[in-house]
Amino acid sequence: MGYPKRIYYTEADRSLMWDRWQKGDSLNAIARHFGRSHSSVQGIFARTGGIRPPERRRSCQALSPPEREEISRGIASGRSLRWIAASLKRAPSTISREVKRNGGRRQYRAAKADQAAWDRAHRPKTCKLAENRKLALIVAEKLQLEWSPDQIAGWLKSTYPDDENYQVSHETIYKTLFIQARGALKKELIQYLRRPRAMRRARQHTQKTSDHGRISNAVSISERPAEAEDRAVPGHWEGDLLCGSNNSQIATLVERHTRLVMLVRVPSKDTKTVIDALIKQAHKLPRELYKSLTWDRGKEVADHQRFSLDTGIKVYFCDPQSPWQRGSNENTNGLLRQYFPKGMDLSSVHQNRLNERPRKTLQYRTPAERFAECVASTN
Repeated sequence: MGYPKRIYYTEADRSLMWDRWQKGDSLNAIARHFGRSHSSVQGIFARTGGIRPPERRRSCQALSPPEREEISRGIASGRSLRWIAASLKRAPSTISREVKRNGGRRQYRAAKADQAAWDRAHRPKTCKLAENRKLALIVAEKLQLEWSPDQIAGWLKSTYPDDENYQVSHETIYKTLFIQARGALKKELIQYLRRPRAMRRARQHTQKTSDHGRISNAVSISERPAEAEDRAVPGHWEGDLLCGSNNSQIATLVERHTRLVMLVRVPSKDTKTVIDALIKQAHKLPRELYKSLTWDRGKEVADHQRFSLDTGIKVYFCDPQSPWQRGSNENTNGLLRQYFPKGMDLSSVHQNRLNERPRKTLQYRTPAERFAECVASTN
């Protein structure tokens, strides 16, 4: 299919593009809607790193398009600028400057004058990280430790509670990374983000198929105790299998109350191997700190009843195609991908630094600290 050489998108077109982008549509899908190739729309999103620009608003003090039309008609009928100003209830100097900067009485046109004013109104505010280089260096240092922008923002606020010069929002950090025109953080720092993309994307739906996981005698997550749902007490875990290259995989376990992460090596993803590894791991923890396990419907835990019989730990399963019901583990797997990117061999991984990173949900304390407190309370 051939495409026209050039196309000019209207503001309505661009708004529709951003709407679809924020809903998670791909570049190809958006481009097809306009009968174009994906490269023709990619530049629109890449210009601001996939972050939708704020909607521009005209100042209440600025001349409006209807007022400029009145100026144009007044000039055409031979009225003086003072008379036009009085009819618009504007200062004569305002009308005089408006006409002078847009070609004078002989060349003044309302539409061109309005567009020129709109173009001149671009006055981007200087980024806080560009103004405060010391703050930018702190942020860059924490990013290289694989801290998320939210963790950095929370840590700064708790470390410098009385100094706003050393506080910055997580959104400002993201925008400074993705919108390189701000010039405060190097683009290379994006590689340390949880998802090191060049442009921000909307959250994607799961790609698991409709027949994923048909587990016999599965107990639904709806029967999980209320104390697990509201994270009131420790001991309720969520698990999943993280796969790598060369047929390697690790089981990831997340404790809902403290967000502690445990990695379990599994040489194969058949159910016997996985269940054996989970049983061995379960016996390493105090019984008070391992009360239940929630998993998706992957066949690797088809033998879940043997796990429960050996450990006394109940296993619950998410509804089909509902991984969000196991949100702690889904989120953690995304964080783990910073350390173990897709395509990496996971056969020799060791415990990661994730448990030493402060978490917003823990008031910026670390999972390791909170879990240690729980262990101490059981002794």
